[in-house]
Amino acid sequence: MKKVLFLTFIALSAANQTFASDEDTAPVDTTISLKQVVVTANKIEVNRNTIPLSISVVGREEIEASSESALLPVLSHRVPGLFVTEKGVTGFGVNTNSAGTVNIRGIGQSNKVLMLFDGQPQWAGVFGHSLPDTYVASDVERVEVIRGPGSLLYGSNAMGGVINIITRRQQDDGRRTQARIMYGSYNTQKYMINNGYNAGRFSSFISVNHDRSDGMRANSDFRITNGFANLGYRLNDNFRLKGSASLAKSNSQNSGPVDNPITDNTMDVLRGTASVSLTNAFEKSSGAIQLFYNWGHHDINDGYRPQTGGTPRTFRFKSDDHNTGLLMYQTFRLFDGNSFTAGIDYKNWGGHAWNDTINGRIGEIVRRSVNEVAGYAIMQQDLFDHLSINAGLRYEYNDAYGSRWTPQAGITIRPFEGNAIKLSYSEGYRSPNIRELYISYPPYSMANPDLKPETMQNYEISVGQYLFDNKFFAEVTAFYLEAKNLITGEQGTLTNINKIYNKGIEAELTYYPLKNLWITANFSQLSTSIPIEAAPKRKFFAEATYTVKNLTLTVDVESIGRLQKVGGTEDDKICYALLNAKASYLFGTQDKGLTIFVKGENLTGKEYEILKGFPMPKTVVMGGVNVVF
Repeated sequence: MKKVLFLTFIALSAANQTFASDEDTAPVDTTISLKQVVVTANKIEVNRNTIPLSISVVGREEIEASSESALLPVLSHRVPGLFVTEKGVTGFGVNTNSAGTVNIRGIGQSNKVLMLFDGQPQWAGVFGHSLPDTYVASDVERVEVIRGPGSLLYGSNAMGGVINIITRRQQDDGRRTQARIMYGSYNTQKYMINNGYNAGRFSSFISVNHDRSDGMRANSDFRITNGFANLGYRLNDNFRLKGSASLAKSNSQNSGPVDNPITDNTMDVLRGTASVSLTNAFEKSSGAIQLFYNWGHHDINDGYRPQTGGTPRTFRFKSDDHNTGLLMYQTFRLFDGNSFTAGIDYKNWGGHAWNDTINGRIGEIVRRSVNEVAGYAIMQQDLFDHLSINAGLRYEYNDAYGSRWTPQAGITIRPFEGNAIKLSYSEGYRSPNIRELYISYPPYSMANPDLKPETMQNYEISVGQYLFDNKFFAEVTAFYLEAKNLITGEQGTLTNINKIYNKGIEAELTYYPLKNLWITANFSQLSTSIPIEAAPKRKFFAEATYTVKNLTLTVDVESIGRLQKVGGTEDDKICYALLNAKASYLFGTQDKGLTIFVKGENLTGKEYEILKGFPMPKTVVMGGVNVVF
């Protein structure tokens, strides 16, 4: 595998020396330079080189080039230390054997990594899990990932990290429409159409996606339709009104482990989210007020196993949940090089779960909600163009467990141009969810209303360097974390008992040696005090993209070392390497043209599984057409 990647890089480099013109080697505004400004760390636009946290940015260009409909696999490739569980051709699911769990630095199970949708938290109100099938790649402008705690600004569930999905809006005047059709292995079909419009003070972006697949096993088909709309109106030079809404309807089946298959384990899920915000921007101050509402309805048949004498169930599990809140913050630039942000958050999350038959409800499971209110402040001071100091504190009250303080502090030193040395300390936490607090599972009880939040302390240092007019970027990070009060239990009452220690290193590199050659790579090494599922000890990804006129070729390799399977024992560890490639040809221009493409995943046909009993597909081939007009 290493030889394949090495020879590919050599061939692409040699081809560039043959075909590149003087224009090809001219300075360009590259993806790297666009990644220098981030908003997730301080809630305002700041240069990535001034903030002490480890932040990875995945831009629109990389997302579009992947031709993926789901966002999470793109992040799993491109963010060091981040791993996403998968179990099939497409779709993650929501049941016991679902995938889509995001781990950062070994922390992530039970929703310890917070997903944000334009800054608003995303998780199901009753069970607390994130909603992986609703994160659609075509709706995303860029993603900013905090690798480490982000609870200072974002509260609960940001214990292991934060993934802020920043949605698309039409930037340029006029109208732009894009449509894509894909077809491939296992009768997998993917359809997408979106439209952006910008005229005067009004802008809009609207999209519809539909994915379907028969799956690689019987009873593993998947269907989902996603709709998204993002509207904006500039009231005047200082105020802008924005609103967005999304709706996702999915139908899927879980076939169960291969050695103990299940029949009729079906899931019908409807998820929606909506938000409205008013942003302000003045010379010395900026901020926003945002109201959001997330909701969902789950209709699940837990199925049966006829091979062990099981019979079809006479009832279905159903639940309605919500996660709603009000977020307010304002940033003040008190004097030169200073920014001070203060904010208030209110959230109410919970829902109702029950068992249902065609004749009506037969059993209530839970009907609860939890209130949270918090205030926070964070200040950053830049000194002498070479030093930045960042510190903040959050206070939160939760009516299920009480109150807590969360601090964060760090410094960034820039000894010379393009260089940044960062040191930081941060804390994170995760509030117990409704399932852990109140839902029991006869004949044994798992709920415990006295559970405390899970907490984590994180220490890290990183060194980053930009070179060659920002065409080259490399960063190495070392971290040590300690997590306490982890929630656990085996056929008894859930308790806060575990403590773990994780440490490791992360590295990422991006390089444009020439205008038409782009190389990116990342690596992470993780050591944990106890075995952790879906937290690979080693993770490596490298990709080369080469363009000759209208032809674009991409090859990448992903290597995973010593991954403990989800649902397996401590001895169920695997290592695997996957080779993927894509070729595309553009007729016309990027703004008005047609692209045909074909891509292959796992080209060597490697056999592996991430969830025990759920083998991943061997070689998968997809082809498609993309039109922009």
